[in-house]
Amino acid sequence: MSEGERMSPGRRTVLGAAGAAVLGTAATGLAGAPASAAQRHGQGPAAYRDLPVPYVIGHRGTAGYRPEHTLGSYQHALDLGAHVIEQDLVPTKDGHLVCRHENDISATTNVSDHPEFASRKATKTVDGVAITGWFTEDFTLAELKTLRAKERIPGNRQHNTLYDGRWDVPTFEEVLRWAQEQGRRLGRRIWLHSETKHPTYFRGIGLPLEDRVAALLRRYGRHRADSPQFLESFEPSSIQRLAKLVDTPSVVLLSNAGTKPWDFVVSGDPRTVDDLVEPAGLEWIASYAQGIGPTLDLIIPKDAAGKLTRPTTLVRDAHAQGLILHPYTMRNENTFLPADFRRGTDPNAYGDAFGAFKTYFATGIDAVFSDNADTALLAAADFRKH
Repeated sequence: MSEGERMSPGRRTVLGAAGAAVLGTAATGLAGAPASAAQRHGQGPAAYRDLPVPYVIGHRGTAGYRPEHTLGSYQHALDLGAHVIEQDLVPTKDGHLVCRHENDISATTNVSDHPEFASRKATKTVDGVAITGWFTEDFTLAELKTLRAKERIPGNRQHNTLYDGRWDVPTFEEVLRWAQEQGRRLGRRIWLHSETKHPTYFRGIGLPLEDRVAALLRRYGRHRADSPQFLESFEPSSIQRLAKLVDTPSVVLLSNAGTKPWDFVVSGDPRTVDDLVEPAGLEWIASYAQGIGPTLDLIIPKDAAGKLTRPTTLVRDAHAQGLILHPYTMRNENTFLPADFRRGTDPNAYGDAFGAFKTYFATGIDAVFSDNADTALLAAADFRKH
C-alpha cells in the first residue's frame, strides 16, 4: 500500500512494560474476544473468524519504528503483538519473490551506493506512471542480497535511520520460514497478509506473480481456507487468479474514490472504485474474495480542511455481502491524521491517534492497517471494553 509517513522525535514507543503485557494478551486472540464480521454473518473460514475484532495488521511490519519490509520490522510487529503482519511482493529477474513496497528500490535500499549497479538505473512506466530508479526485476536474487535496506522517508522518520544497513531485503520464502519458526517458538500460528504488487505489469514482462505466490503458500501449508494467511491486491483480477489456485482468504484493496484498478484500465473495464463500493460491486467482489481493504477515506470522507465528515454506508454494505473490512493506513503522526486529531504545529509530532482509532473503530470495521501496532492494539483493547 502507499501513502507517506513521518516520525516524531522522543515519542517512539507508546507502551511500557505494562502495555506490552496487554499486547501479549490481545495478540493471542483469547476466548471471549468479540466475534468478527464474518462470524456475525455466519460466513468465512474458522481461522479468520477467530481473530478478535477489531484486529491489528502490522503495516509493512512496524514501518513507524523500523525500515519497512525487513525481518527486523516484521519481528518488531510480532513482538509488539500485531495480530497480522503485512508483506508486499515483487519479483527478481530470476523469478524469486522479495518483500518490497515497490519494485523501485531507490529509496528503500543502498543501491545508489553500489557503483557496480549504476548502469541498472532506468526509467520505466509502471501502471501508467514514469519512474526513474533501480528495479527488482533487473536484479538476480544474489545481486539483490548484496544490498542493505534503509528507511524510506528519513526526513520524516529520522530515528529509523538508526537501523539503516542492519537488514537485507527478505524473500517471501524467508518470511514464511520466519513465521514457521516464530509459530513454533510461541506455540501459535503467525498471521501474514501478502500483497501482489503491480501484477498486470509483471505479467506483461514475463514475471507473473500468482503462480509463484501459490506455490510458496502450498509449500508452507498456507493454501487452505483456514490458513493464518490473507492475500491482497489492488487488482481484482489478481485475486481472481489466486482464488483458482489456492483457498487462502483474500482481500481486494480499494484506492481513492474516482480511481480505477490498473487491470481495469488495461482490460477496458469501465468501472471505478466508486462502482466497486456500491452494493452490486461488493456483491461481485464477494463472489471470489472474503474482504475489502479500502482507504480510510472511503469509510469516513474528509472535507476540504481535512476534517472527518459523516461515515459512508460502506461498512454496512460490505458486511451485508459477508465481506470483512481491512482499511488502511493509521499512523500516529499529525501529518497523517485527520485534522480533527492533530495536536500542535509539528507535522512529525504525534497527534491524538487514540481519538482517531476510536472514531474509525466505531464504524464497525473488522481490522486496520497501522504503522504503529502498539498504539493500535491499545486502542483496540480500549474499544472492546466499551
